[in-house]
Amino acid sequence: MLSRLAANNTHGQDSSYFLGWEEYEKNPYNESTNSTGMIQMGLAENQLCFDLLESWLVQNPDHSSMQKNGQSVFRDLALFQDYHGLPEFKKAFVNYMSKLRGDKVTFDPTKLVLTAGATSANETLIFCLANPGEAILIPTPYYPGFDRDLKWRTGAEIVPIKCTSRNGFRITESALMDAYNSAKKRGLKVKTILVTNPNNPLGTTLSKDEITLLLNFISSKHIHLVSDEIYAGTVFDTPTYISVMEALLDKKWANNKDLHKRVHIVSSLSKDLGLPGFRVGAIYSNDPLVVSAATKMSSFGLVSAQTQYLLAGLLSDNTFIDKYINHNKRRLRDRQSMLVSGLKQAGISCLESNSGLYCWVNLSHLLKEKSFEAEMELWKEMVYKVKLNISPGSSCHCVEPGWFRICFANLSEDVLNLAMQRIQDYLTTKFSKNSHYGMRHSRRVRSLTKWVFQLSFDDKEPEER
Repeated sequence: MLSRLAANNTHGQDSSYFLGWEEYEKNPYNESTNSTGMIQMGLAENQLCFDLLESWLVQNPDHSSMQKNGQSVFRDLALFQDYHGLPEFKKAFVNYMSKLRGDKVTFDPTKLVLTAGATSANETLIFCLANPGEAILIPTPYYPGFDRDLKWRTGAEIVPIKCTSRNGFRITESALMDAYNSAKKRGLKVKTILVTNPNNPLGTTLSKDEITLLLNFISSKHIHLVSDEIYAGTVFDTPTYISVMEALLDKKWANNKDLHKRVHIVSSLSKDLGLPGFRVGAIYSNDPLVVSAATKMSSFGLVSAQTQYLLAGLLSDNTFIDKYINHNKRRLRDRQSMLVSGLKQAGISCLESNSGLYCWVNLSHLLKEKSFEAEMELWKEMVYKVKLNISPGSSCHCVEPGWFRICFANLSEDVLNLAMQRIQDYLTTKFSKNSHYGMRHSRRVRSLTKWVFQLSFDDKEPEER
């Protein structure tokens, strides 16, 4: 018999978000061996700059071969390492965090706690801030994995801050108060608000007004704010990104030490550097009690010394990091534009975004009726007929049916073009019986074909042609 914790169903593994992955793994697309297989558009993974990383490794063999000045450091790295982390890596990590934020804010490595990825960082923070049965307020839609990361083992409860498309899913004071009061009516003590900035799945960044609203709110309610900023390095367009740590430098908050201790951020190297397999995450907090407790808990999910050594060299190379950040932003912007343009040609709109590895796509006009049941029917058609794994909004707790998250940074241009063609073929078949729609759609198909051809030659960077 399993324990109650192991057997409970709050892990969220039965979510359509994870079920889509399972279906993809049964029939993955491969250009050579399985060209009719499923295309993975449900994975927020950045594969656009591996060439830059691989080039750095070739030019800097010491770090990848565990050497220093030509001498082996294998023995040093192979022995037990203190769970505080290698000082040179923590220093390089916080400098990288500053660069991603335009050097507008600096970070102290003694306030950084290393964890095995952002999943571990978020869970550890909730263990530090909330007791079982206490509440976390999270704006919707939110990353489906939070149901697992924040609730499963901690016993905390998630109460949604319900945001809608009427204002682009922005956080409002009324939605914030409604969520807080809803928690109180359920007998739940609210301990923290958690936001993702940049947002997953929206691909947007918090506005200055939203951050001000959040800081005012946590100050008045004496609760915490966790800002998951693992997508900070994926901002590729205006408006300018504002980290909550930068916002705290404003003269209104600069001397409010209690407020500073209530704000914590989560960082990682999984999204901007595209290294989820390295399992590198971090907690940054101004509260020494949180840092101390989180450091003790981090012993259950450490980052290997070998990984830290390799990445300390990479992140300390300022010339390379500056180049990488610029190239990454440009490539993300170009690939996102490809997806948005292709969907637009098919009559499909997206929420305007400036960051992330995905778009928040409105397919509500394809629903048989305005319901989450109809959304699931459409999702099944996309997965089993069109063979595209995309994430339905209901898995992200969106309050409006018909929205889907579609990822673009894990796909080559050719595969993204194929995905767009599959959508066009699906729409042609779906609406062929409707002559009025069919005529309009036929024109879009011809336009898309021309668009795909042009992109194949015109949208590549000069050095990639």
